[in-house]
Amino acid sequence: MEENVRIVFMGSPDFAVPTLEALALGRVEPRPYTVVGVVTQPDRPAGRGGTLKPPAVKEAALRLGLPVIQPEKLRQPEAMEQLRAWAPDLIVVAAFGQILRPDVLDLPRFGCVNVHASLLPRWRGAAPIQAAILAGDKETGVTIMKMDAGVDTGPILAQRALPIAPDETGGSLFEKLARLGADLLLETLPRYLSGEIVPRPQPEEGVTYAPMLKKEDGLLDFSQPAAALERRVRAMNPWPGAYFEWRGAPLKVLRARVGEEKSPGAGRRLTVEGRPALGCGEGILLLEEVQPAGKKPMPGKAFLAGARDWV
Repeated sequence: MEENVRIVFMGSPDFAVPTLEALALGRVEPRPYTVVGVVTQPDRPAGRGGTLKPPAVKEAALRLGLPVIQPEKLRQPEAMEQLRAWAPDLIVVAAFGQILRPDVLDLPRFGCVNVHASLLPRWRGAAPIQAAILAGDKETGVTIMKMDAGVDTGPILAQRALPIAPDETGGSLFEKLARLGADLLLETLPRYLSGEIVPRPQPEEGVTYAPMLKKEDGLLDFSQPAAALERRVRAMNPWPGAYFEWRGAPLKVLRARVGEEKSPGAGRRLTVEGRPALGCGEGILLLEEVQPAGKKPMPGKAFLAGARDWV
């Protein structure tokens, strides 16, 4: 591996932070590469007050003493000017949130490498972690990929699988894959930069897509089987959150399980084992933990004690 490879990192959410920290802090001495700059999304309004909140990657970069730019679009002249000034040999991308154009992909001599949270070509796109849980996949993983002009279509450098636990949530799997991706990238980079790893094309079979999540993706449709709704509750935790309408307001479902009883009808409310439950297209869904509008999370039994008209 060549000495002093200059790396620009691109990422935005919490998922990308372990990878940035691993690159910046290094685990091999002497360190054969240097992070010379970080590109992330602009600060966005958050919360009821709409206060601007910086991306997690920006906060991490500032802690690490790294220069940061936050262009609305990478095509902005000042953003491209800064990228060229950093003169990267390699660009590492993890959940950046913008498509890279050819002039960016072609800028570094080693190209652009992406840390993607699925076993490509399964679950290309913006929400692969949630998609794997929703589909009932038994395993997922991370892929280190050399980027091309497509969306997650580039050749593969390395992959590592991870089983999906029966109680896995979007949040817990997110954390596991973030750490796994950082570890696999550090293992892969030296072999890639030395020419030991030759990128291999993705298989043409098995391609699936995971589009960006919307708030309404959390809405529970009780005409579906209870098993599918239980997976949706886990996949949408913590965001956008699973919910349905109760007393004219959203009732969030934080934890649920499939009951053994037969469905009394899709959307019919009942109590089972002292817990609120709903009939589904197939089976019933027991609500283990819920959060009524304007209130804190509570066990299903506690909710039922205050919801006398549930049945």
